[in-house]
Amino acid sequence: MGEARQRGGGAGGVVVLGGGVIGLTTAVILAERGMDVRVWSPQPPGGTTSAVAGGLIWPYRIEPEKQALDWAVRSFRHFSWLAEQPPTTGVRLVRGRMPGSTPPPEWSALTGTPPRAPLVDMPSYLRYLVGRFEAAGGRWEQRAARSLTEAAAAAPTVVNCTGLGARELVPDPAVRAVRGQILVVENPGIEEWYVAASDSASETTYVLPQPYGLALGGTAEDGAEEREPDPSTAAAIVERCAAVHPELATATVLEHRVGLRPFRHSVRLEAEQVPDGRGGTSLCVHNYGHGGAGVTVSWGCAVDAARLVGPPGSAAG
Repeated sequence: MGEARQRGGGAGGVVVLGGGVIGLTTAVILAERGMDVRVWSPQPPGGTTSAVAGGLIWPYRIEPEKQALDWAVRSFRHFSWLAEQPPTTGVRLVRGRMPGSTPPPEWSALTGTPPRAPLVDMPSYLRYLVGRFEAAGGRWEQRAARSLTEAAAAAPTVVNCTGLGARELVPDPAVRAVRGQILVVENPGIEEWYVAASDSASETTYVLPQPYGLALGGTAEDGAEEREPDPSTAAAIVERCAAVHPELATATVLEHRVGLRPFRHSVRLEAEQVPDGRGGTSLCVHNYGHGGAGVTVSWGCAVDAARLVGPPGSAAG
């Protein structure tokens, strides 16, 4: 750990803002490249929007589509590697079906027919990322940045992975919430996933078998920010899923979940200089606005963000 921090360069290193999947993945890449990295997050990883995600690796509600596909393809390869160790990573390769969908040929070449895609148990996976980050010498701090300048005062490089929080922190009014509600039920024996969704629909239907139960979804309510589960919405989700698997009509409900996806007309992945509060500036790399595909594109985006930060010993150190 000491060697990694020495290679990281000058005092302060890198502060990554945000402890969800985008922030943690970016932090892992930077720490494993030998940088001194701290993650600031107001919530523990289990309290972030990422923890609520259903976990299917598939591009959904993210722009620009062409760039997102490239990030997703690159991420798919890493998730496939992680799927070789399911008990450790929480990632499995699972067969499923998505009727009415015609994926791009680059995606179909990876998933096959019928598709086989990574399915991620998000609570387990976030714990894995934290462990991997800390094993590389990284430090996680439960702390909220009140401004980019506050973070820049603490480090010569800041990576902004605050998701919906970027709306106030940057501030960036282009970021908006897309509300997702799901529920978890006891699994009556379903082993394959099912998804029926379009990028414009406010209601989706999906069934995702996870170790903790069967995740049923869902919604995509643009601009809605209510964080409490709505009983009528939950009942409608069960009805749609039971049309696919009738046994789900009477499945025991274990949990209700709501998450606010951080959507933007285009993912912001770029660098700029921000004031450090002492008359100088720090490098700030933005990596936010991933909509409903944050997990899906996380590794591709993290590598590109790390490229903007630069190598250990550069100005980013």
